[in-house]
Amino acid sequence: MSIVRINNLKKSYPTFELNNVSFALEAGRITGFIGRNGAGKTTTIKSMLNMVHPDEGDIEYFGMSLYGNEAAVKKRIGYSTGTINWYPRKKIKDIAVVMKDFYDSWNEELYRQYRSLFHIDEEKCAIELSEGMKVKCNLLFALSHGAEVLILDEPTSGLDPFSRDELLEIFEKIKQEGVAVFFSTHIISDIEKCADDIIYISHGRIVEALPKDEFRCRCMREGESLEDAFLRMESRERMERSERSHA
Repeated sequence: MSIVRINNLKKSYPTFELNNVSFALEAGRITGFIGRNGAGKTTTIKSMLNMVHPDEGDIEYFGMSLYGNEAAVKKRIGYSTGTINWYPRKKIKDIAVVMKDFYDSWNEELYRQYRSLFHIDEEKCAIELSEGMKVKCNLLFALSHGAEVLILDEPTSGLDPFSRDELLEIFEKIKQEGVAVFFSTHIISDIEKCADDIIYISHGRIVEALPKDEFRCRCMREGESLEDAFLRMESRERMERSERSHA
């Protein structure tokens, strides 16, 4: 069942346009969001969080529009950029105390469960954490208030291969709990490893939004990796765009 629906989003800037972006996210599935720099990934994600206000379109969570229900929606979703910019010199346990006041759905048992799973030392300050542990810490706080949707912007960027694999394993565990995981990344191999669905955006429009197996059948040639296919498709999109501009 779709628990997130993005319907015909449009957003115009002087040099860029998000054009009729539509897709859906399913509970218990991992969706990889791919596209080159400037393709519209960040604008889409910020629109999903009401940090950017689209010119047209709607965003629905759990069957209700984000607009007019933002507080209720945000209690049920989590967001992470992979960094921690708040309370850098406070201990994790003290940050958790502050976070509890923001969410009436905070679950102390879940907090302890995920803190153990992620091997987070709550006696450490945020500034002492490695990049990988910062991502896990953000996930800890999101999951401790029962987030049903995780929206992650480049969560594996800057991580070493071992830490990336560890994080992808965490995504797999989280989805087994019925959480929808939506993450953007430039590391196509990470999507190939763990994604159930792939959304490919280019020049502000959705080119493909398919289950990964269907994406393989429709978009990938024999012997191609997902990264090979992405590079070929992006090259084709660029050529077609150039031909239209000169027509």
